[in-house]
Formats: sequence, C-alpha cells, structure tokens
Amino acid sequence: MKKPSDTALIGWDIGGAHVKAARIDDGQVSGVVQVACPLWQGLDKLDAAVAEALVALGTAPCHAITMTGEMTDLFDARADGVAGIAQRMRSALAGDITLYAGRAGWAEVDEARVRAEDIASANWLATAAWIATRLPQSLLADVGSTTSDLIVIDGGVATTSRSDADRLISGELVYAGVVRTPLMALAPAIDFKGRRHRLMAEYFATTADVWRLLGELPEHADQYPAADGGAKTSEASARRLARMIGRDVAEGSMDDWHALASAFADAQLDALVDACRTLPGIAALAPDAPVVCAGAGRFVAARLARALGHPAVTLGELIADLAPDCADEATTCAPAVAVALLAEGGR
Repeated sequence: MKKPSDTALIGWDIGGAHVKAARIDDGQVSGVVQVACPLWQGLDKLDAAVAEALVALGTAPCHAITMTGEMTDLFDARADGVAGIAQRMRSALAGDITLYAGRAGWAEVDEARVRAEDIASANWLATAAWIATRLPQSLLADVGSTTSDLIVIDGGVATTSRSDADRLISGELVYAGVVRTPLMALAPAIDFKGRRHRLMAEYFATTADVWRLLGELPEHADQYPAADGGAKTSEASARRLARMIGRDVAEGSMDDWHALASAFADAQLDALVDACRTLPGIAALAPDAPVVCAGAGRFVAARLARALGHPAVTLGELIADLAPDCADEATTCAPAVAVALLAEGGR
C-alpha cells in the first residue's frame, strides 16, 4: 500500500464491469489498478471494488471521478445511476471528491443528479481531452473489455456528442471489446472451412475466446468467467467457438479453430473500420496523424491503425514521462489516468 500523502490524488473510472483507478504523487502517475466490479449485481460490488483498489493504491486526500456505470440496469434511469454512484463513492472515500462533468468542467457530489447529463459516460472525453494537450491531431482508439471509443482530436476533441446515444449514432462508441463481447454481436455469419455459417444467437463464446486462441489476450485483462464458466485455455476457447457454429471441437483441428478465431477478429476489425467512416472530424484527419491505442485491447487498436493507414502510438508511450513505472497499466486504464491528470492540472 502506498503511504498517505498530503498532495496525492486518485482518479477513478467507475464502469459497469470494472473499477479503474490511478494515483498521482507529485505530478507523476505512481500506481494504476483495475478491479472487476459487476455493478449490475448491486452497489455492494462497487464498495468491494473500491476497497480493493484502495488497498493497492493507498489513501489520498483528493479524488476525481468519471463514470459509465450509470448505464447498468441496476438503475431505473441514468440520473439515478450518476447520483447513486456519486453518493456511494462519497461514503467509500475520505477527502475531497470532484466529479468530471466533461465540457461543463467539474461538479460536486451534491450536484450529481442535476448535472447528470454532463457527468454520465464522460470518461472517453477525459481521455480525449488529455490527449489533445499532447497530440493536437490524432485519433483515440480505446478498445476495452466491453466497448471501443473512437474519437477524433483536431486542435481539441472534434465532436459535439454528449451522450452514449449520440456516440452510437456517430460511430464513436462501438460495443466491441476484447473480453466480454458475445460473438453473435460481431457478425450475423462467419466462414469456416470454406462455408458460410450463420451464427447461433446464444451466449456460447466471447471475444476473450477469440483473442486467447490467437495468443494476444493479456491474462490480466480477462477478469470475468468464461461464457460457460469453464477453463480459460486455448482448447476450452476452441470448444466454445465451435458451439457458435453448431459444431463440436472434434470436427476441426486446432488450426481450423485458430482460423475461425481469425475470422471473428477480422469481423471485429471490420466493425471498427466501418464506424470510423462516420466519425465527426475524420475527413480532416491528416494521413500522418497517429492513432492513440489504449485499453486492454490496444493490440486491436493497432490493427485498426494499420487498416486505416495511420501510424500507431500507445497511450503508454505518450505518457511515459509521467508514468515511468506503470505506463502499460496506464494504457489499460486510460480514463482513470486522464481524469486524474486533468484534475491535477486544475489544482
């Protein structure tokens, strides 16, 4: 545990599936942690995740919070979720707390409900706003466990989107992550052994199985049970993939299942490339503008950069001077790091 500090600040990104936190000491990112948090099961899950994060990072006198967890079906409405999460965080944390309210600046906990429209699901904006201070023209591609954020930066954040609904329309939010996304969400059909198979609309496998089978999924990124509750091995992932096309694993070799995983990976990439075509500001993006790759699926973001013909840089490379000992973790937990840095810069 970190020692208490009179100047430390912790940035929090409260999601529906994970809590991410980043600690800043003397202007440097000194620790970053991600904790599984199935918020849809109850606010006690948030309590437990925050407590675990504090054990890893230590206490701090100041906290800056952004969130997306208000979208979980635990809450009847997003404003209820924003207010509920804010109040719960105030109970869990000692010290001063401020809520990131996007373009509207910062908000107090007691303002959470009335300012919910600005606070809700603004974590992507925190990341993009911080990147804009270092790369005035770029494309943020934060590919997480569940979703992908695609944001053009051109002298600032090049979008007027305010909500998840806005970003679903514009292509800036794609429900295609590298762990929790059901494979039936990626495509209606897939090729296997030269034949087109319509997919079973069942929760038999997820993108974690795809990227595990391809050898690219970091072990620490997969914090949830597999779709069938089974093992997290290549063989078990192959069995789950086979189910998606109505087959048993014995009906193909491991090379066949690897090829099927590659086909699903291509389908995910196609979805991201397609979304990029409609992004606000994309037409003005210079050919040499880099794609800033973030999230647990930064390797997918790098594939996207190649597909778009742009250079790629990880958030960790961009932030190496501020997070020399935890740049990789900072890349995974970009919004938590960004909201901490933005709050630190405003003190």
